[in-house]
Amino acid sequence: MRQLQMQTDKMQAYVENGVGWITFNQPEKRNAVSFAMWKAIPEIIADFSSSDDVRVVVLKGAGDKAFVSGADISEFEKVRNTPEQIKIYEQATGDANVALKSLEKPLIAMVRGFCIGGGMAIALTADLRVTADDGQFGVPAAKLGLGYGYSGIKELMNIVGPSFAKEIFFTGGRFSASNAETMGLVNRVVPVTELESTVTTLAETIAANAPLTVKAAKAAINEGTKNPDERDLDRVAAMVEACFNSEDYKEGRRAFMEKRKPEFQGW
Repeated sequence: MRQLQMQTDKMQAYVENGVGWITFNQPEKRNAVSFAMWKAIPEIIADFSSSDDVRVVVLKGAGDKAFVSGADISEFEKVRNTPEQIKIYEQATGDANVALKSLEKPLIAMVRGFCIGGGMAIALTADLRVTADDGQFGVPAAKLGLGYGYSGIKELMNIVGPSFAKEIFFTGGRFSASNAETMGLVNRVVPVTELESTVTTLAETIAANAPLTVKAAKAAINEGTKNPDERDLDRVAAMVEACFNSEDYKEGRRAFMEKRKPEFQGW
């Protein structure tokens, strides 16, 4: 296991069996994300993105109450009080979200308990969301008078469709894990006792597959969610060609013929 050394103990990260684990570690505040935590996210993603020992990344919350309950509002008086502070804070949150969204490796959100507001925005950056049956989801912007930008709403609409996106934003309510599954917000719901084992098995299964193929598939699907004039299909085509020119393609064919499990190297 490789443990990353962080500037704050409120974020934890380690690598094991091809999976990079990121933990929001502020359970006493239901893993509300502080300024220092936002700043740490791009550092972790940069390491995981460039490291060959990481093929899949999992986001999780510490404790049993929450994935992430939103931003840590208790520190706003100190870190988000002046125009200059607000600018710096918003830069940090923006950098964190860009880092998560731009990760080319598969990203899984493992949800327990509260996944609210900013927490749900973080979960939406993931490619897959698996929740325990105690998961609670919601965006309470309408209850707080907050404006919500197009890009955030578009991310949600891409996943659940216009009608459910409207219900989530219009009501500002909380939705159960079962509701979230019906909406297509999560890939699956499992009992609390099976959450970690389910996600670990899923992540390690993906990690054992050909990294170039998985990367190309993620790129193609992500391009498909964009407006047609914004899609970079040439990049996707180049990634697909790289798969066919790779040693992993040769290894996959050999393993199939020899009736054994392939050992992919990512090149």
